[in-house]
Amino acid sequence: MTRHQYTTTVRWTGDQGAGTASYRGYSRAHDVTADGRPVLAASSDPAFRGEADRWNPELLFVAALSECHLLQYLHLCAVAGVVVTGYEDTAGGTLELTPDGGGAFTEVVLRPVVTVADASMVEQAVALHERAHELCFLASSVRMPVRHEPTVTAG
Repeated sequence: MTRHQYTTTVRWTGDQGAGTASYRGYSRAHDVTADGRPVLAASSDPAFRGEADRWNPELLFVAALSECHLLQYLHLCAVAGVVVTGYEDTAGGTLELTPDGGGAFTEVVLRPVVTVADASMVEQAVALHERAHELCFLASSVRMPVRHEPTVTAG
């Protein structure tokens, strides 16, 4: 088995002079970094006193699942001779909160709209979504369902 390590740094930038002395007295702003990559300006979701113009963990989680599926899918298509000429996924996740302040995602739905080079490729292009889901590193790592509802057309 091959093993890969991933390292990121999350640095809180939201101290407004009094730290976390009060719940409303600090910003949830933080930066996410990794060597050689641009900084992601992040915060919590606005529902949790975050800043709407910054990425939040929930959006990044849904985006990461969508990206993982995309990359596995494109690989499988290339190997199978299915020529993808367009791919766009508007993914959505459902987070349910618990009375104690916790919560969990109950599902993420991927809705990739795929264009392939020829109509003869559509059936196989649809089928490869299932295999991409099985191979996605992140979908294999979460306990809630990650569904996909693909649309494939020839362009």
